[in-house]
Amino acid sequence: MNQPFKLGEENLNVETCIQIIRKEKGILLTEKSKQIINESAQRVENIVNSDQTVYGINTGFGPLCTVKITKEETRKLQENILKSHAVGVGNPLEDNLVRLMLLTKLHALSKGFSGIQLQTVERIQFLFENDILPQVPAQGSVGASGDLAPLSHLFLPLIGLGKVKFKNEIVATEKVYQELNLKPIDLGAKEGLALINGTQFILAHAVWGVHRMGDTLENADLIGALMLDALKGSTSPFKKELHEIRPYEGTQQVAENLRNYLADSEIPASHKNCDRVQDPYSLRCMPQVHGASRNAWKHLKELTEIELNAVTDNPIITLDGEAISGGNFHGQPLAMVLDYAALATAELGNIADRRVYLSLEGEKVGQPKLLLKETGLNSGFMIWQYTTAALVTENKSLLFPASGDSVPTSMGQEDHVSMGSISGRKLHMILDNVEKIQAIELLTACQALDFNRPLKTSPILEKIHSKVREIVPFFEKDEFFGEYIEKGIKLIQKGNLKK
Repeated sequence: MNQPFKLGEENLNVETCIQIIRKEKGILLTEKSKQIINESAQRVENIVNSDQTVYGINTGFGPLCTVKITKEETRKLQENILKSHAVGVGNPLEDNLVRLMLLTKLHALSKGFSGIQLQTVERIQFLFENDILPQVPAQGSVGASGDLAPLSHLFLPLIGLGKVKFKNEIVATEKVYQELNLKPIDLGAKEGLALINGTQFILAHAVWGVHRMGDTLENADLIGALMLDALKGSTSPFKKELHEIRPYEGTQQVAENLRNYLADSEIPASHKNCDRVQDPYSLRCMPQVHGASRNAWKHLKELTEIELNAVTDNPIITLDGEAISGGNFHGQPLAMVLDYAALATAELGNIADRRVYLSLEGEKVGQPKLLLKETGLNSGFMIWQYTTAALVTENKSLLFPASGDSVPTSMGQEDHVSMGSISGRKLHMILDNVEKIQAIELLTACQALDFNRPLKTSPILEKIHSKVREIVPFFEKDEFFGEYIEKGIKLIQKGNLKK
């Protein structure tokens, strides 16, 4: 295992997050971070013992910010906020998203601006490291005063409430604590607010989205190259000289990928003098379309990694003991870029659907109609494209930007909200659909490629073709195609096809 990541000290990036949640890398709360956390907690205690009135420490929350809370009630206040704000609904989040929420919250709290107790941070670390995963409903956050409802569910187990997934079973936290001889945490002043104020729900979706979208982009280029060669498309539109005079980073990267993936293929030479002047845009413009999506992905990654190392609760406690109440919890910076990434991902599905359609057109692309030698009695791949058409249309219905709307909450105190939680969830719905589209394009391209035999495509594409043929055969007649498409989807869901 690699050296553990030092919480609160080192810079966290997407790749490290993925390594940590896959247990390829550990986490460490150093003595330095422990000292910083203790000093921050003491600053909160000093405020409690003073005559200062500070939001969230000795006042109510949201529209109740003018209600003073006595010193004796401050601890009960923090427990109440977790219970009262845990009102999420819907299906529970998948395990990796919960792991990312715990990890990113740990890192933020360890920076020493939240006034949280060391024992609370250590309990969160214990939950994370022992795969005791709180059950967090997917719906209920508006992404403004942080992800209040989902973060409340995430941290109910600290006070012995809620349900967790432990040893692959969903059980009451109380049962797990009894088994492990643990007691609930007594939350100190400000701790409840520090736990539930923050963007970790949105951030987890962004981190996982960067990871998934990165694989989707790589597969788009690989499958697109395979389809282009199978349909005897031209490699000329990918020449370096063309893209140097319109030098978008994403476009240049895709063109380079396509050149590399098609290098040493036997197929281009076989149609060098054909009468096809230009290919349709779905083949010819892959650098421009895939590249634009790649540019959007780079922007998402950049902003996600800023947020990964930010402190987003409220109020924050400065090193000199000042409590600053602001708006770092507002999800707008990620909400907008997540909506942009959703559009960019959907476009990968749109152009893939066009290539699937193109592959069925018979003589126009040098293939048998519907990719079977004998049709009439056999429908061939006709209805495969119906499925991709349905999926791209479903994606279009998800493309309204959630960040373009706001519904005031908290009696008008929170009068502009980001809806970034919805932006994040929609990105993953679209990614799910694009993975299915890519599976269909991959199987379609492999079917088309086999009609070019004995010619071979490039070594890298031949390896992908062989990987497909291990689970899906070449079709000579109609079969129960659906079960093979499911196998293709599982292959795509494993990630980058080159690995």
